[in-house]
Amino acid sequence: MEWIKNTGIAASLIVLSGIAVQQAVNKPDVVTEKTEKRAFPNQIDFAGEQAPLNVSDVRERLDRELLVNAYLDATTLLIIKRANRAFPVIEPILKQYGVPDDFKYLAVIESGLVNVVSPAGARGVWQFMPDTGKQYGLEINELVDERYHLVKSTEAACKYLLWAKSKLGSWTLAAASYNAGVAGVNKQMTFQGVDSYYDLLLNDETSRYVFRILALKEIMQHPAQYGIGLTH
Repeated sequence: MEWIKNTGIAASLIVLSGIAVQQAVNKPDVVTEKTEKRAFPNQIDFAGEQAPLNVSDVRERLDRELLVNAYLDATTLLIIKRANRAFPVIEPILKQYGVPDDFKYLAVIESGLVNVVSPAGARGVWQFMPDTGKQYGLEINELVDERYHLVKSTEAACKYLLWAKSKLGSWTLAAASYNAGVAGVNKQMTFQGVDSYYDLLLNDETSRYVFRILALKEIMQHPAQYGIGLTH
């Protein structure tokens, strides 16, 4: 009886396995379908400064961030929807201060366009630490925290970025300094003897930072090319 019972189970498993295989064959490959939709830009720039996509390392680093963010469908879709509210506030302030429009995507990767609090204590859409926020004109005390004020914090970010650009010489390096600090970026530029972000060897977070901005810019401007469908 035990042998007959086991044989029946084995036969059932064979049948079920055959059905599963057939279903797998007939079922559309979601990953493949999405990969086929995914594009790779022929060229891309940050603040008018072209990324050297002819360099294989640069292409690979951008491709990594495109892959990561394109496959975070829900998160990226939420960011695109939030941008409809946040960008109309941020864009005219950037223009007023003479800061390139692409810096709105820096706010995207910093906070996802929500007033988050980092483990280190940075707050708001632009993720200011208390001392830096105060340095650039934000009121921060027990009763008031203007890091949560989108207009005022955007103005503070513009002031910082203009100063960083004057010290480092390019908008791309100014963007990198938002993550690593002007002193940190300048130290590595001097030590390594290079003046381009794309030539610098930096810590993992900062070396990915501008590529994350570029990836979100590309995906948010062309969501359908990355398999992200927008609904109202």
